[in-house]
Amino acid sequence: MITAIIFSAHLLFALIIFTKKWQSESVTAAWLNVGLIGILFSVGWTITGMIAPLIMDPKGFGIFFDRDAFSLTLLTICEFFFFMIYYKDVFVQPEAGISEAGKEKQ
Repeated sequence: MITAIIFSAHLLFALIIFTKKWQSESVTAAWLNVGLIGILFSVGWTITGMIAPLIMDPKGFGIFFDRDAFSLTLLTICEFFFFMIYYKDVFVQPEAGISEAGKEKQ
């Protein structure tokens, strides 16, 4: 169940980034960003999958939070901080009354 929620959250995040980059830049930039998210997800899951056996046993903490769910949770936490830095221009609202160039709107 936790694994399905994490996969759904990643799919939703990729769709949001695709839409925002398509609107602000181009379709090519949108597809490149979705590719970046996919590559970071797959490589990150491999790395956290190697770290997870060092921390917990295969059964994990129960039927819903096994070693795979733990590695995906660890990956999601790391990705959250990385993507907050990488996509800060996408999720930060500009201040009211000030344009991007720093001049007041008239």
